[in-house]
Amino acid sequence: MKEGEYDSSSIGPAQASTFRSSDEIKEDVEELIWVNDAVHPKDIDVLVEDGKVTLKGLCARPRGCRRGRARGPRGHWCHRSAQRARDQRIGIGSVMRGEMEVFSGSAHPQLAAEIADNLGLNVGPLTVLEFPDGEIYARIDTSVRGKDVYVVQPTCPPVNENFTELLIVLDALRRASAERITTVIPYYGYARQDKKTAGREPITARMIADMLTTGGADRVLTIDLHSPQIQGFFDIPVDHLTAVGILSERLRSWDLQDSVIVAPDAGRVNMATEYANRLGLPVVIIHKRRIGPEKTETAYVVGEVRGKRPIIIDDMITTGGTVNRSVHALLEGGAKPEIRIAITHPVLVAKALEHLSNPAITEVVVTNTIPIGSDKQISKLREISVGPLIAQAIQRIHSDSSVSELFA
Repeated sequence: MKEGEYDSSSIGPAQASTFRSSDEIKEDVEELIWVNDAVHPKDIDVLVEDGKVTLKGLCARPRGCRRGRARGPRGHWCHRSAQRARDQRIGIGSVMRGEMEVFSGSAHPQLAAEIADNLGLNVGPLTVLEFPDGEIYARIDTSVRGKDVYVVQPTCPPVNENFTELLIVLDALRRASAERITTVIPYYGYARQDKKTAGREPITARMIADMLTTGGADRVLTIDLHSPQIQGFFDIPVDHLTAVGILSERLRSWDLQDSVIVAPDAGRVNMATEYANRLGLPVVIIHKRRIGPEKTETAYVVGEVRGKRPIIIDDMITTGGTVNRSVHALLEGGAKPEIRIAITHPVLVAKALEHLSNPAITEVVVTNTIPIGSDKQISKLREISVGPLIAQAIQRIHSDSSVSELFA
């Protein structure tokens, strides 16, 4: 059966008896496409012949699409809309999306294996090699034609190598005719370069989004973006998950008496508020002034911390400079030397471990969006897995269910 077709042979007698004409089937299909895909029926060719429905539609994403066939009056025509509609029950049989397949780049194979295991799958075979001159080579070692593919690759250090590898794998999957490619990027590198702060600067986070789209990604799944507005940089769907829920569960196991949630800067106020609402704690804000890409100067603490046990939250810890200055500001404000930290992305470079070794810090909870090497393991560091969360999101994406219900 050709792409974009339905076979009426899969219809049971009771179902088949409900259809009286090809025109009625055509109306059902047009209504489905209009409701689910926001594509006007005039932009779709629906042909019904011998019990089969063939769809051919105006591409909903002309930018970067290489599946076009013929030019239409307002863009090129392809089977992309037909593929989306094919995943729905439209009264002429229940049609499921292509078989699911999970692949892993070399950045974090352990997380990919955990995600696949939660989905009842094995990680798909993928060969990634590096030539003597540093060039990266990738080959998909199994057929992905017509499959719903998910590629797990956080763009963590070494950022440029991991990102380039991801683009190469995406291109290989696209050329291998995967039906849909979702890039699972637990940690989105370059997220802090989301705006211009001085003249003649790039907006690198937007450029990365454009490269992923052009490279072949049909969808992006990520966790706790440093700047949520990065979702708007994409012309494709972005599922933005948060680890606040699973980290909050860990925090509930602590003694929270006299505790306060601390936002280390104004940009983390919303995240701190979400933690506070889940745990029933007050919020304190540390106002800081950044004086360089690696250095910040803490100004003052907004809120009462005297005699309190602070819990510093953040989306990432890179060099640890922000955490270090926050700890000193809290101690100067009279906080107890029982400071705990909850972080989503443990980048942990430069002097991060040295700063976390401060005796006033009693526990640091992070997730495994980024692999933590044995050289970075310290006794006060606790790791919580986001594998089950990502697996649930993937299952919902595959079945076209609501992802936002995960956080309801």
